[in-house]
Amino acid sequence: MSEILLETKHLHRSFGGVHAVKDVSMKVRTGTIKAVIGPNGAGKTTLFNLIAGTITPQRGEVLFRDKLITARRPHAIAAMGIARTFQTTKLFPHMTVHENVMVGRHPRTRSGFLAGMLSLPRTWREDRQTQSKAMEILTDLGLACHAGEIASNLSFGRQRLVEFARALATEPALLLLDEPAAGLNIYETQELSRLILRIRDRGVTCLIVEHDMSLVMDISDEVLVLDQGQKIAEGPPAQIQRNPDVIRIYLGDDHA
Repeated sequence: MSEILLETKHLHRSFGGVHAVKDVSMKVRTGTIKAVIGPNGAGKTTLFNLIAGTITPQRGEVLFRDKLITARRPHAIAAMGIARTFQTTKLFPHMTVHENVMVGRHPRTRSGFLAGMLSLPRTWREDRQTQSKAMEILTDLGLACHAGEIASNLSFGRQRLVEFARALATEPALLLLDEPAAGLNIYETQELSRLILRIRDRGVTCLIVEHDMSLVMDISDEVLVLDQGQKIAEGPPAQIQRNPDVIRIYLGDDHA
């Protein structure tokens, strides 16, 4: 059995008396795809934000590679090897596709502000490496022909791919994908599923929040189900599909 890459222990976060995440414990194993599902307002994105450091839990812990990351800032967590995408694309709209992906290399660069100001040889080498690595990722995702285009001029589906490329540029061990299929058509969703599997096969563990159940059941090794901030089920996709509590949440008591 693969080792545990990420673990949450009794995470709790409320907003104005509403329990967005309540006592959620889970494990994500290296080399797997784990999906987090649940109805709107179940706490899925809040759980992602707690892992990524965007918000801090009121109780509980997040461990990555057995190291406590609960109190770390988002940029520090990214440097440790956790990258994420968002429900809506958050690209730099007036920058080129290539430049957007180069931004993702920032956690992997070492030249500081002073070195950049002085144009030291180390800075030149690092800049060339950043450009080369970004182009390599764009080529791998079939986006090299769009490298010089302004990001906001691309179709929504391609903008989503650029966000993937930028996240991969950080060289993550764990990739958090927040509703990656949102706004995509059937063809784009199929392409997305193949891309996520390819990413996993190349050694990047994936944790996904997604509403598209066909995508979830096709590619996930394990599924976590949240409802009103609480974990109600966890296990392989086939087991989750038969779980009466999950059926009740999605289809109602009569179907359960």
